[in-house]
Amino acid sequence: MENQLQILQAEALQEMQQAQTVAALNELKVKYLGKKGSLTAVLRGMGALSPEERPRIGALVNEVRAKLEALLEERAGALKAAELQERLEKETIDITLAGRASFNGHVHPLMLTLDRIKAVFMRMGFAVAEGPEVEEDSYNFEALNLPPDHPARDMQDTFYITPELLLRTHTSPVQARVMQASEPNSPVRIIAPGKVYRCDYDATHSPMFHQVEGLVI
Repeated sequence: MENQLQILQAEALQEMQQAQTVAALNELKVKYLGKKGSLTAVLRGMGALSPEERPRIGALVNEVRAKLEALLEERAGALKAAELQERLEKETIDITLAGRASFNGHVHPLMLTLDRIKAVFMRMGFAVAEGPEVEEDSYNFEALNLPPDHPARDMQDTFYITPELLLRTHTSPVQARVMQASEPNSPVRIIAPGKVYRCDYDATHSPMFHQVEGLVI
């Protein structure tokens, strides 16, 4: 049996050294060290040995197993490194290729116009005030002295959300809010730009448009 182990070790080491892929190496691992492998078969035959021979043959089997496992680990590391290197060489990126041009956006003409209007008024000392687009009826109409029967309050002229909430029909509510928040007798110098909404929709009207109002007190 000792001679059998030496032959098995020599064959296994040679085949493992010649393995060219990790998959082939795994097959050799199963062939020699698996549950139905050659070394396992030798262990099963130890029952026929005399009690004096078993410890020596058992130690020899463990020695052969250790050598095979060490070689398997070494070869697996080398083959994985080789496979990685091969992939890196095949999957390289040609950085000399022309890149894709990027297209920058631009400011919308309406926003550009509003920005220019703001800049003109700010140079004259005006502040820019803003308010909510979903406005309260009390700011949009009552604070501007528009009576309850005013035509602007009709459903066909105004986008109502609830009886008390609506999409503002002008930026005048901003003026009311600014005056309400200001100290009595303090000067006010503002413009109120922004989107407003009305139930107008035809060739010359849009239900949403922009407006700029000024207020000086």
